[in-house]
Amino acid sequence: MKVKVIDEDCEKDLENSINAFLSRDIDVIDIKYQVAIAINGEEQLYCFTAMIIYH
Repeated sequence: MKVKVIDEDCEKDLENSINAFLSRDIDVIDIKYQVAIAINGEEQLYCFTAMIIYH
């Protein structure tokens, strides 16, 4: 069993990265998804992360 963690700044980039990884010949067991939000002054920072568990 292995894991792959993918971290992007926006949802669309995460989607593209996940789809690119899944295009490989792997057996996916599970995908975990998380969003983190931080505030820096008046700016909001987002972190979209997925962990893919696979064989």
